Amino acid sequence: MQQLLEQAQLMQQQLATAQQELSDAQIEGSAGGGLVVATVNGSGELLELKISPKAVDPGDPQDTADTIADLVIAAVRDAVRAAAELQQEKLGPLAQGLGGGGFQLPGF
Repeated sequence: MQQLLEQAQLMQQQLATAQQELSDAQIEGSAGGGLVVATVNGSGELLELKISPKAVDPGDPQDTADTIADLVIAAVRDAVRAAAELQQEKLGPLAQGLGGGGFQLPGF
């Protein structure tokens, strides 16, 4: 029983470390050849959004607005996808370890 408790404490520490690493990570996604760049943390929270002035066509404001909206969506999706991959890399082995031991912690 003591060994099981020690393993659980170790996994809890590893989980806390992985969650902190995800919180600190900054992942970029882009669209339109870099016209729009979205930065998210490892949890997928949007931190920053950059739109290049080259994305703006002053002669056609409606088309520009529609294009920028599409590029923003694509860039954010790209960044969130990369964050999900990082989450799997950091948390996947821990979640498998929790489920493989015959018990599972709530939320996993």
